[in-house]
Amino acid sequence: MKKILLLLFLCVSTWSAHAQTGGRFSLKGIISDSSGAVLPEATIMLLLPKDSSLVNFGRTNKEGAFELKNLKRISYIFKVSYVGFIPYQDDINPKDLETVDLGKIRMKVLQKELYEVVIKTARAPLSIRGDTVEFDAKAFKVPPGSTVEDLLRKLPGVQVDGDGNIRAQGEEIKRVTVDGKRFFGDDPKMATKNLPAEAINKVQVFNGKTEQSKATGVDDGKREKTLNLELKESHKKGGFGKAVAGVGTDSRMEGKVSYNRFDDKQQFALLGFGNNTNQSGIARNDYQDFKGSQSFNWGDDGDFGFNSGRYYGGDDITIQPNWGGAGSGGFTKNWAGGANYNFDTKKTKLSTSYFYNQSRSIMDVRSSTENFLTNDSYSSIENNKTLGFTGNHRPSFRFEKIIDSLNTIILISNSRINSGDNQYDSFQQSFRSEDVLSNQSTVDNVSNYNSFAMANLLLYRHKFKKKGRNFAASVGYNINNSDEDKRLNSINLFPQDSLRNSVINQMNETESTRGNFKGSLSYVEPFSKKFFWETFYNYSMRKDKVDRNVFDVEGDMPEVNQFLTRYYSNDFTYNRVGTSLRYSNKGLNIAAGLAGVQYDLQGKFAADKSSSNFTIVDRKFFTWVPNVSLNFDLKNNRYLYAEYGLNVREPSITDLQPIVDNSNPLYIVEGNPDLIPASTHSMYGGYQMFNPASFTNLYVNVNYNYNVNQIVYNRTINLDNLITTTKPMNITGGNSYGTYIGFGFPLKKTKATLNLNTGLNFSKNLTFINNVENQTKTDGYNFGARLDLTPSDIFTLYTNANWNISDTKYSINTSQNQKIFNSNYGADMNVKMPKDIYFNARFNYFSYKNDQFGFNQKQPILNLSVYKIVLKSKKGEVRLTANDVFKKNLGITQTVNQNYYTERRVSTLSRYFMLSFTYNMRGMSASVRRNNNF
Repeated sequence: MKKILLLLFLCVSTWSAHAQTGGRFSLKGIISDSSGAVLPEATIMLLLPKDSSLVNFGRTNKEGAFELKNLKRISYIFKVSYVGFIPYQDDINPKDLETVDLGKIRMKVLQKELYEVVIKTARAPLSIRGDTVEFDAKAFKVPPGSTVEDLLRKLPGVQVDGDGNIRAQGEEIKRVTVDGKRFFGDDPKMATKNLPAEAINKVQVFNGKTEQSKATGVDDGKREKTLNLELKESHKKGGFGKAVAGVGTDSRMEGKVSYNRFDDKQQFALLGFGNNTNQSGIARNDYQDFKGSQSFNWGDDGDFGFNSGRYYGGDDITIQPNWGGAGSGGFTKNWAGGANYNFDTKKTKLSTSYFYNQSRSIMDVRSSTENFLTNDSYSSIENNKTLGFTGNHRPSFRFEKIIDSLNTIILISNSRINSGDNQYDSFQQSFRSEDVLSNQSTVDNVSNYNSFAMANLLLYRHKFKKKGRNFAASVGYNINNSDEDKRLNSINLFPQDSLRNSVINQMNETESTRGNFKGSLSYVEPFSKKFFWETFYNYSMRKDKVDRNVFDVEGDMPEVNQFLTRYYSNDFTYNRVGTSLRYSNKGLNIAAGLAGVQYDLQGKFAADKSSSNFTIVDRKFFTWVPNVSLNFDLKNNRYLYAEYGLNVREPSITDLQPIVDNSNPLYIVEGNPDLIPASTHSMYGGYQMFNPASFTNLYVNVNYNYNVNQIVYNRTINLDNLITTTKPMNITGGNSYGTYIGFGFPLKKTKATLNLNTGLNFSKNLTFINNVENQTKTDGYNFGARLDLTPSDIFTLYTNANWNISDTKYSINTSQNQKIFNSNYGADMNVKMPKDIYFNARFNYFSYKNDQFGFNQKQPILNLSVYKIVLKSKKGEVRLTANDVFKKNLGITQTVNQNYYTERRVSTLSRYFMLSFTYNMRGMSASVRRNNNF
């Protein structure tokens, strides 16, 4: 594969070099207005006469001049566009000239009476205005039934990877809007994977303001790369959807139905699917499609002020689904369905939904681990199998009302009701040197659980008549309750010391409750047009209770285990008061702030909640947290940014509980009520540039983090029986730093684009192994390349290559230092054949190597599909897919962490074939009266 990719790069280089030689000509000229004044940064384009497809483009310089070099000696359509002027068009026939000089081209001002004519006849496939690049969708051909994602792959300067992540002009797309509205939430993949390409009129890429900046009216200097999809007039009302049904070998089946209907004010969505092809949970893009514009919104947490010192609880509730996929391994059967309704006007936004999904999984895992001690090591092997079921209901509600131009209220309520069961069987052995067996454990655990979580928030914003003056307040209450019944059974043998042999037969009953009341205030005052002052206050009061009863079962008479039974309550109070000053003028935005943060932890624990002998925890912590940021718009699509802050994180309730978890008798987990909040000093900065004339982009980023009172999991290994006990502790001194550089440019505009990147990451993590401090240093080196070839409408090829080197060194046992070499080579090829038949091949070649442990894994994964467009209006698709043709999806991973190395093998879904039929519901041409002038 390496040789194939190398040959491919050489072919492209040769092709590019050949383009620079004989048989070519140059085109130049000067663009001016009717009076002769030059027009800088006018967009110039060359199109093919047969289909008006874009061949080359550029911009005029400060003198209004342009020159396109090394052009193929054929006829072209030459176009020029400039805001406020009638687009200019001319035919170019180079004949035998080496240089075609068009002289001074005079453009006419766009008069109102000419506007309709221009709209009708002079649309340009591409135009550039400031930092906005606009594409005419019809100038970029895609097959029938294609999605917006397929269209984006054809646009110059836009890349879409195999997972659907989008980069434009070298930056990640943060937001996708439809007709300027946040119709599809913050995840770009939802819109691009589901909207049909045929519905799109124009695609616009620009740097948008953050939601916080829009809400407060104060420019924070930050920008989010945004992509806007402008719908055709004929598609602005109606519905679209998709129905898929497939059957495959090994009894594989899949089905999915989705339907969305929308107009200017309303959106209704239905979604349902079922499969046994490891598409577990609901994919993130499907969730966003289902939720629509209200899926994620800035300010929904109700916390105001800069990020430094914000409260991040270790296990705050998460209402969104877990994003699942085949990469998790094992075998799963999944079902899901729900409905959603959105109502969106200028003053009222309502979103309500209900969703249910369930998953039944089988995980069969074999793992081997090498554990490092101070001057020694030992190994362990484990075979385990997990049978699990989970089902959850998720109702949600969000209401936003703009009372008037100055006042807005938002009410949010999200819930999750979850239940499930789990059966876990394992066989584990640990060996000292020379394969001497030290311990052996056979485990058979069964559990059932239920949980209920709800997050409620009321938010109020007020804008004063004075521009820039703002006030906001929020109040919220969250609930997170759960209960679990677990049956533990294990047989534990110690051949070197049979007196330690034990049989565990226990029942665990655990009930946890959490209530969290919080509030926040913010006030922004403009001192002048350039200076803004903000002050804020955040409050949170969290009450946790855990009642854990453990019974030893002997015969039919369970007996309370006093050592493992615990009752624990914790009241955690958080206060943060802060202020910041911001300067904003001519693209320069500087902010500096300081906040005082106080944590108050009051808790108690005992063997039983009726006990008269409680251990009391009463501690307070106070710290100052600074925040400094710089954002500088250097004009001409160049940006400089930097920020420093202190992030504080409270320990999770799981880590704080003084409870011993012996679910795995050879690996004991213990909590620590003496933990204090951890903090991290974070600094980052960077520079980014995009040249719209050449479509060259550069992105440079550096970062540094230093950990204070970091929560790490110290390990104590009993050298006689190799039982490991972990306990969370605070430790200071860990750090990480690194840099990322990305550079992209077209080898041949609209035909070939090359993107290169490199990343360097260095980290030092501290922990204690048998009370001896161990420093684990990891140096990471990453190099990548991506080549996109789009030479014609019938053939596209997207290739990528990534190389990763991880060099890990241990302070307590240098003989275990190791280097891991990982690489990945990928290619995605699409071919259009006669009679509406299409072929797709996606290939990935993974290589994993670790000489220290003799690990050398090669994994070629090839997926093939051939499909034909059928039915009237090309709404149907019949597809035959071959997944993992070589049957090499082995589910093998390797992990290096703290004082151990693990190789893990998961039995997982491999080669199968699937025949599917898709029906695209694209009937969005609702009764829209067409204007004859357009």
